[in-house]
Amino acid sequence: MLSLGSLSFAAPWLLLALPALPVLWWLLRVTPPAPKRQDFPALRLLRDMPAPEETPARTPWWLLALRLAAAALMILGLARPIWGPGAGGGGQGPLLIVVDDGWASAADWPDRMAAAEAELDGAARTGRRTALLLTAPPPVPDAPRITGLMPAEELRGRLVALRPKPWAPDRPGALAALRQWRAQNPGGFGALYVADGVEHAAEGDAFTPLATALAEGGALTLARSEGRPTRLLPPPRAEADQLVVALHSTPLPVATEVPVLARTGDGRTLARAVVAMPAGATQAEVALPLPLEIRNQVVRLDLDGVVGANASVLLDERFRRRPVGLIAGAGAAAADVPLIGELFYLDRALSPHAELRRGSVSELLARRLSVLVLADRPVEAGAERQELTAWIEAGGTLLRFAGPRLAENPDGLLPVPLRAGERQLGGALSWERPQTLAPFPEGSPFQGLLPPPEVTVERQVLAQPSAQLSGRTWARLADGTPLVTWENRGAGRIVMFHVTANAEWSTLPLSGLFVDMLRRIVALSAGVAGAEGEAPLAPMETLDGFGQLGPPPPGAQPVSASRVEREVPSPRHPPGWYGSGTGGEAAHRRALNLGAGIAPPRLGAAPPAGTATRAIGGVPAERDLGPWLLAAAMLLLVADLLVSLGLRGVLGRPRAALGTVLLAGLLAMPAWAQEGSQALATRLAYVVTDDPQVDEVSRAGLVGLSDFVNRRTAAALAEPAAVVPGRDDLSFFPLLYWPVTGHSAQPDAAAAAAINGFMRQGGIILFDTRDEGSGEGFSPGSREALRRLTRDLTVPPLAPVPEDHVLKRAFYLLQDLPGRFTGGTVWVARDQDRANDSVSPVIIGGHDWAAAWAIDARGNNPYAAIPGGARQRTLAYRFGTNLVMYALTGNYKGDQVHVPAILERLGN
Repeated sequence: MLSLGSLSFAAPWLLLALPALPVLWWLLRVTPPAPKRQDFPALRLLRDMPAPEETPARTPWWLLALRLAAAALMILGLARPIWGPGAGGGGQGPLLIVVDDGWASAADWPDRMAAAEAELDGAARTGRRTALLLTAPPPVPDAPRITGLMPAEELRGRLVALRPKPWAPDRPGALAALRQWRAQNPGGFGALYVADGVEHAAEGDAFTPLATALAEGGALTLARSEGRPTRLLPPPRAEADQLVVALHSTPLPVATEVPVLARTGDGRTLARAVVAMPAGATQAEVALPLPLEIRNQVVRLDLDGVVGANASVLLDERFRRRPVGLIAGAGAAAADVPLIGELFYLDRALSPHAELRRGSVSELLARRLSVLVLADRPVEAGAERQELTAWIEAGGTLLRFAGPRLAENPDGLLPVPLRAGERQLGGALSWERPQTLAPFPEGSPFQGLLPPPEVTVERQVLAQPSAQLSGRTWARLADGTPLVTWENRGAGRIVMFHVTANAEWSTLPLSGLFVDMLRRIVALSAGVAGAEGEAPLAPMETLDGFGQLGPPPPGAQPVSASRVEREVPSPRHPPGWYGSGTGGEAAHRRALNLGAGIAPPRLGAAPPAGTATRAIGGVPAERDLGPWLLAAAMLLLVADLLVSLGLRGVLGRPRAALGTVLLAGLLAMPAWAQEGSQALATRLAYVVTDDPQVDEVSRAGLVGLSDFVNRRTAAALAEPAAVVPGRDDLSFFPLLYWPVTGHSAQPDAAAAAAINGFMRQGGIILFDTRDEGSGEGFSPGSREALRRLTRDLTVPPLAPVPEDHVLKRAFYLLQDLPGRFTGGTVWVARDQDRANDSVSPVIIGGHDWAAAWAIDARGNNPYAAIPGGARQRTLAYRFGTNLVMYALTGNYKGDQVHVPAILERLGN
């Protein structure tokens, strides 16, 4: 293979024919002269006519140059020139491709694969055998391994199937695999190392040994991102009225801003904050204030525009604030007296983790409430007890603390019957010294907590012994006396501490154990089995390398409940949801996040000396210039034919002239056919805007959608067209994609008339405001721009797409209609229009569908689908297919359910 800068020749030996061009010039420089036409009176006069010697004429220099150019183009075309070829790896011997496929590689994964594929293209042309080494452990736990040597085309299939993994690479394991491979395959080799540029080892340098070993084997090319930061989102810090979100990043020389989105389980964005990262900084924070009702709906945080498990944090019950009501038996002023008040310690123990409310029973139960705390307050029979009973049976948790009042006046809302009187030092029911707490029994929500030896109880209310008492006890004293009892009532429960909520009867409220016990009870009120202790939690759903939730990999194992918060993600314990799996509810699961178990990212060390470096991103597709050069040579040969016929005088004859005209017509026929195909072919169109970048996304999006539709359906869509309403004829297109920009101008009268005519004749316009990713629905700017665009258009009344709309079942059965973003509302015509076959002429949304459909020159998707990744992009393509089928067939699918009525009408 011969390389000349950006131009290479796959068959350079054919270039040896170029020196033969002078010989060709010598052969072609003579052209027989054109015959001379002369009328003779009779053929017999020719009998005695002498025959003069004819001298051939010389070929004109311009015709000779034309022929030599045609020959040169043919030689060059057969030599297979390629523009922008892959290098194929340096050095001699096989080509080893090493890929860091851990969590830090997901952000620019398509660019990494493009760099590796470009290298394979060069290896395929030179016939080099190839091998692959992935540094991240596979989903089934195992050490990194190098594949056997294989042809480049066979390895290409493996590259296409690769996906990043949601854990860190194992570079020491990869180094061991490289040494073993070199022992089995002695000799030199070339290597391409597609590195993520991040040091993943907690101590020492894990990048340099592997790179050095690769450089020792032969020529090493290091490909990594330049100027792209690696970011990591750790779990937030929960505060009383907000979540404090921290962001770790490799440093950049300029200041940047990174949006953080708070999302629900179905992908809706509830809040948005921007992390301002100063120049050169590696960490920054931002407060995300959230009202209680909204905060409890948030299940994940995502970095907007960043793809990967490192850009997502799952939020379980630890990050929610449950509303807790506090009522004391004494007055409000006495209940809050420092150190002795009945609510003093409760307020300080619960306020960091719950929203505390005060008031009467009726006032507190008028709003949603998770836990109601009664501190030594009996509940009198009557309306209040009935109201409390109904609330408990509906799922509420009543937490009670004993005291002198409750000991004297027990009521019916107790988990166990109480004995009359109190047990105290020096009393009738007494002990010799204060009692300590016994270890919490198995099955108790407090299992896993360690009772401090300094926590003692001097006084309590005793439970009446019964056969059920042991099963209803969550905590005991050292002598076996129940300290915390419970009972289920309907869908809720009643929990009782047999001591006061202040330090009068025990030192429990003075300890951190008191805080932990209350937190677990509050969490239990939402359904969290939050005290699993050392019990294993099975994986329910896990994040893949792109940050998308899905089924756990085959090697995923349960994780101990006490370690889930600090477990380092690995093939055995990938990040995601862990729990019992009962009901699939959020309350039954714990989150294992990538950012909680790994160190902040830091830049990798410099590569070894002599290493060639290459920036990832923007790898151009190879262009085979051979067909173009051969086509140009054929055109020159046709031109030479016409000139030669003209010099010989053949074109002067009527029949020859007619043949020349037919030949020219045949040569021009492809142009005629191409011009006619504009009207005959079915193609999608997009409206040209004032932003060339938006227009390029629209074009790439419709190209990707047309390709998907052509591969999956019987439709045959040609290349999409760019149109300007009022100037171009819109009647050739079934569907117009119209991206709405903030500077979109109002269509003039001619454009409005053309658009109204297009919709009236059955065309469909998809207005895309592209702002759903902001989390604000239609933003004010896009709403105003959309209003300007449609001011003079005949837009019917709109409504959200109903569940039974044909758009959701024209080809695929869909629940949602996502694009690059998801979760927003899509609007269609509200009323059916019989004149237009009940097809909605207008569809409006903000999902940035073109960016989700877009493909680049290599067939990759340059824009990330947020937050669903590859699965969301597939659904976006399916929505696009439904949209095309809807535009081509109308309500055909909807008519299927009305076939009996249609047949009956036809019969009448």
